[in-house]
Amino acid sequence: MKTRRTLLALALVPALVLIGCEEPRAYGPPPPPAYAPNPLLERAEHTGFHMGEENGERDANNGWGYHPRRERAFHDTPGYDPALGPYGPYRDTFRNAYLRGYDHGFHHP
Repeated sequence: MKTRRTLLALALVPALVLIGCEEPRAYGPPPPPAYAPNPLLERAEHTGFHMGEENGERDANNGWGYHPRRERAFHDTPGYDPALGPYGPYRDTFRNAYLRGYDHGFHHP
């Protein structure tokens, strides 16, 4: 009887090892990429930086002084498309990019 149990246990060990070593299977669509660009924020970044750069360069060339927050574009945040997402993140991203662009345009005309 003891020999029989030992033989049965020895017969099951390879089966258990094979079951435990099986590669996991993934079903369904592949995972999304680690970084997916946000079209709303990309537009805000691009538009804000370039408008700020143009306005900063204009102010430097005309000798008007460094006043990026007085510009109409800084307050109006043009280029927003409601189809791409909410206004708040667009406004914040646009204004940060605008200030960087203005600084670059003003100091590197």
